[in-house]
Amino acid sequence: MSRLAGQVALVTGAASGIGAGISVAFASEGADVILVDRAEPAAAAGVLAAVRGHEREALYVQADVSDEDSVRAMAQTALARFGRVDILVNNAGIFTQSLLEDMPVADWDRVLAVNLRGTFLCSRVLIGQMLERGSGKIINIASQLGQIGGSEVAHYSASKAGIIGLTKALAREVSHRGVLVNAIAPGPIVTPLLESETEEWRSAKLAELPMRRFGRVDEVTPTAVMLASADGSYYAGQTLGPNGGDVML
Repeated sequence: MSRLAGQVALVTGAASGIGAGISVAFASEGADVILVDRAEPAAAAGVLAAVRGHEREALYVQADVSDEDSVRAMAQTALARFGRVDILVNNAGIFTQSLLEDMPVADWDRVLAVNLRGTFLCSRVLIGQMLERGSGKIINIASQLGQIGGSEVAHYSASKAGIIGLTKALAREVSHRGVLVNAIAPGPIVTPLLESETEEWRSAKLAELPMRRFGRVDEVTPTAVMLASADGSYYAGQTLGPNGGDVML
């Protein structure tokens, strides 16, 4: 089955981790994929090859999602190449670790700028062409830390909680106009982002998880495919949680 045949997807933070996994999963379901990341193009070579290995078109655009001009230029490049974006995955995110009492203001500002402002800017620049067609999917990658918080990650938790709130608000604005907006809040997943956390933090987090293991990227991507496809046609403003039991609602 090709649940995304004929669709054009744009994934931010696509050079590695969850973004890379979603990009390849979308291609395997028939979508052409625009990969966006701030990394140099060489960093995305493997993901580009994997997308093309599914006989789908792939385009890499280097951009900083926290910068309005960069996001606007990225959107123009994507639309000039493909004419539209049907699926937007706001996945780009960064992480630092510090107690709030010691946290540099620059760290707070940068994490909120990339994670939350970036989600806003990318949604804002691409939602217009979705609304004109009366169809589209926006999938925002949040985190279980946006639901329960986490020690030494107040800025990251706040940014991801903001994404969940933004998802709900935007879904109320546009669901009746054909654009479905939802979020995924993964638990700790084995990615470069997890590796940037201290061993002490990882060990403590592992002990808290009911499954006693971290998740894999391929345990998150099926949720993204479902939300991007017709299978997700009655989801709006929801936050789905492949989190190993870290959050139980």
